[in-house]
Amino acid sequence: MTSKPEVAIAILYRGDRYLLQLRDDIPTIAWPGHWAFFGGHLEPGESPDVAVYRELREEIGYDAPQLALFQRSESETVVRHVYHGPLVVPVESLVLTEGLDLGLCSVEDIRRGQRYSPRAAEDRPIGPPHQQFLLSFLEQRRIEQAI
Repeated sequence: MTSKPEVAIAILYRGDRYLLQLRDDIPTIAWPGHWAFFGGHLEPGESPDVAVYRELREEIGYDAPQLALFQRSESETVVRHVYHGPLVVPVESLVLTEGLDLGLCSVEDIRRGQRYSPRAAEDRPIGPPHQQFLLSFLEQRRIEQAI
C-alpha cells in the first residue's frame, strides 16, 4: 500500500487580500492554468512545517516570519497541510520562479472563483480546493473578528 503524496501550502495575506500563484499551463501538473497557493510536495523525511518555508523561499524568494497551521485536509489523492501567515513585504519584491503570474486576490475574486492575470491577459479560475480553503479561512477570520 502506497501512501498519498503530501503537500505544504500557504495562505499569505496582506490586509484583506490573498497572494496566489497562477500555475503554468502544463497539463501534467495539478490545477494547470489555475490560481493556487504557493507551496509544494514534501521531500522524503521532511516535515510539513519545514517544507512550507522551503517552498516559499524557492518559489517567490520569501522568508515568511511566521506561519501557523490552518488545516490538514486529506482527499482521495493528496494530503494538504495548509498554513497561513501575513505577507510582510511588497508583492513587487517577490521573485516568481515558478508559475505564470502572481498577485493579490480580493475577497470578491475569491467568491467569484476567478482573478484577472495581467500576464495571461485574461481571467483565470481559482483552483476549487484553493477557493474552498480560502472561503473557510475567510469565515474563520470573520468569526474571530466578531468575538
